[in-house]
Amino acid sequence: MEPNDAPTFPATCTHTHLFPGARCHLQGLPDPTAFAATPHPIDIYLRFPDGAATDAELLTEPPALSVPAYTTGAGTAIAAHTWAVREFTGTGEEVELTIGAKTST
Repeated sequence: MEPNDAPTFPATCTHTHLFPGARCHLQGLPDPTAFAATPHPIDIYLRFPDGAATDAELLTEPPALSVPAYTTGAGTAIAAHTWAVREFTGTGEEVELTIGAKTST
C-alpha cells in the first residue's frame, strides 16, 4: 500500500453530530468556488463544537461524507455512517456542505 500524501482539509460542523440539514464548513481549499462547482474526493478532519473530532472522507460518486465511529464531547458514542451531501456552496474562503440522508451505516 502506498502512503497517502494528499492533504487533509479541516471542516467545522455546526452541531455535535450529523443529521439531514446539518452543515459543515470545509476550509483550506485552494479554490473554494471551483471546488463547490466540481467537488472531488478528499480527506477531511471534522471538528464538532463540543471539542470532538474525527477523520472523514468526502466521496463524489455520488456525493457523500463517510464518517467513522466517534465519541461526542459529552461521551455519546456515534456509530459510523455515510451521509449524502445535498449541496456544496462556496462561501468566500470556505465550502459549506449541507448533509442529506444516511446512505449506509
